[in-house]
Amino acid sequence: MSSPSKEGALAGLKVLDLSRVLAGPWCTQILADLGADVVKIERPGVGDDTRGWGPPFLKDADGHDTTQSTYFTACNRNKRSVTVDMATPEGQALLQRMAAQSDIVVENFKTGGLAQYGLDYQSLKAANPRLIYCSVTGFGHDGPHAQRAGYDLMIQATSGMMSITGRPDDEAGGGPLRVGVALTDLFTGVYASTAILAALEVRHRTGEGQHIDMALLDVGMAILANQASAFLNTGDVPQRQGNSHPSLAPYQDFQTQDGAMLLAIGNNGQFARFCEAAGHAEWAADERFATNTLRVKHRGVLIPLMQAVTRTRTTAAWIALLEDKAVPCGPINNIAQAFDDEQVKARGLAVTLPREAGDGIASITGVASPLRLSATPPVLRRAPPALGQHTDEVLAEWGVDAQQIAALRAAGVV
Repeated sequence: MSSPSKEGALAGLKVLDLSRVLAGPWCTQILADLGADVVKIERPGVGDDTRGWGPPFLKDADGHDTTQSTYFTACNRNKRSVTVDMATPEGQALLQRMAAQSDIVVENFKTGGLAQYGLDYQSLKAANPRLIYCSVTGFGHDGPHAQRAGYDLMIQATSGMMSITGRPDDEAGGGPLRVGVALTDLFTGVYASTAILAALEVRHRTGEGQHIDMALLDVGMAILANQASAFLNTGDVPQRQGNSHPSLAPYQDFQTQDGAMLLAIGNNGQFARFCEAAGHAEWAADERFATNTLRVKHRGVLIPLMQAVTRTRTTAAWIALLEDKAVPCGPINNIAQAFDDEQVKARGLAVTLPREAGDGIASITGVASPLRLSATPPVLRRAPPALGQHTDEVLAEWGVDAQQIAALRAAGVV
């Protein structure tokens, strides 16, 4: 097997990142982790909105809060930050010049919002037919809601995601809930990176780029997955049911002697092995519980029987009892406990990167890329950048001489 490359699978690709907040930056961070040179364009003096989305904030060397949020760092590593005021003619000309040398542009302005700056797809395509241009919006580039701004919380509500998340109305704490992270933003970023890689493959064959129209609403509907399929093919509207599963049983949380655990039993063999280990082999022989479909039908009987037994041991004791019997069982960790898990540590999922931006922040820790390529694995080269940290460096690389950079800076363009 070849030795891993230090460049990454996408080395040599230039990405002009005009996106802010989460969906677009999540996409471009994936590309950056895979080796692409991602140049993040930010507003002079202000930057990406998420730089100020705190608390919590990054700490300086003395442990004091800085003005830089931890939110920004989640989706902007491996990028270089350049500040350009695109509201000025000089800034527009500079970005057009950069786009002409880019392989990929990612933006998340409102539909048609970049046309006034000459930074829309049609304008940039004229100068660079090979350009792959990915737009991320809330509702897409057509339809009656195309002009609406879209945020993850809105999409979770509009798509129906919140209607299937949380406990039923008749239970304590019942009501619709959002997922604990910006799920549709994150999935949109992943789908966008997939679409870009597909467009790159097409460009290899045709020599032509194309426009990619990514909408949070489209993604929000797509990731309803089995819940959407159930509705579309039966007409029955899925309901909230807490941590239980509409099509599997037992597949939920159970109270233990000292807290709670998860059981994710997906077949008859797993159920029989659980029953034997729990001292109730008769449950597996009960005709009401003989198949998954029957267990779902009779969950109102089965789950209370199981809950009475799961409360007799600690979570750790249950895990120890079941882990060698191929019965899916695990703790319900908080995030601190998750990062302390031995498997998380073994996989190196927390990564600290040094930062030399002159702002008192010596390093930033983030989650490792989950992409594991044997020959060209992701390379974490840079910590998330300070605002404008790489402006002079990048502009010089892209053909702007020192005198021009000084003039642009004096005019407040960069």
